Amino acid sequence: MDILHLIDRLEELFNESRALPFTHNVIVDEDRMLDIIDQMRIAIPEEVKKAQQLLNQSERIVAQAEEKANRLTSIAQEKADEMIAKDIVTQEASRRAELILTQARADAEATRADADDYVIDTLSRVEDELGRLLNQVHNGIRAVEEAKDN
Repeated sequence: MDILHLIDRLEELFNESRALPFTHNVIVDEDRMLDIIDQMRIAIPEEVKKAQQLLNQSERIVAQAEEKANRLTSIAQEKADEMIAKDIVTQEASRRAELILTQARADAEATRADADDYVIDTLSRVEDELGRLLNQVHNGIRAVEEAKDN
């Protein structure tokens, strides 16, 4: 039986009881009152058991929720760590790629400068050789002209 129903019955018994004149006391049907009290003694432990079961169930639900929250937090932290690691790897790769490009540009510029120096050197030697040959040609022409005039 529900404990609240038994309390209502006890109150009803009290309200039906006769008051003693000039006092705050009432005359109560002893058998009915003892019967309600016995029923309360039986009902209260049952109500306490139900309350304890509800408390245990709520504690289990809270524990499950905390476990799930911890698991989700752990998964989220792992994902965040992965994303940070990927971002760090990406940043490092970008930095290394930039260094490689900078080095390649410097190497290309040095190669271009070396090639320009080589071309200038080679053309200068060709110019000197052509000048020498031109000088020989002029000397040859002059020698032939002098021999002809003689």
